[in-house]
Amino acid sequence: MRYGANVLHHPARPVTELTPDIDQLLTDMVQTMYAAPGIGLAAPQVGVPLRIFVIDLSIGRDPHGLITMINPEFVERDGMQLEEEGCLSVPGFEATVVRPQRAVVKGLDREWNPVQLEGTGLLARAFQHEMDHLDGTLFVDRLRGIKRDLIVRKIKKLAKAGKW
Repeated sequence: MRYGANVLHHPARPVTELTPDIDQLLTDMVQTMYAAPGIGLAAPQVGVPLRIFVIDLSIGRDPHGLITMINPEFVERDGMQLEEEGCLSVPGFEATVVRPQRAVVKGLDREWNPVQLEGTGLLARAFQHEMDHLDGTLFVDRLRGIKRDLIVRKIKKLAKAGKW
């Protein structure tokens, strides 16, 4: 789903139970993320308004690099980093976004076991980026002023021309 799609702009619902459909959704999300290629993907980005994300900073190169998180919540966030960021739902656009330098997230893994993970740097950025998707926020929404206006205007122009 691309910026402007309704599902991307509303908070996602918690997952209430692990079902074969949820397991298949996770498989599909991982394949979609790797095919893009991207380092993270949230369920709303594939049109499903549930609190699930997948992250793999290695983009499939490290067999232990895949993180799947169901019903994630922040435990802690601190520090600050400013880096260029893009998004599979806003293709072709990047901007510098303020994110925490460190983030701790807890939730459930693919087998419905409780997990808590700590990330710094790029992983902390990915946690915040995907959590934003679950809350109905895209990185463009975190921008202010002319940078945000330029991106939104370009997207509207592309949409009007049938290219978005």
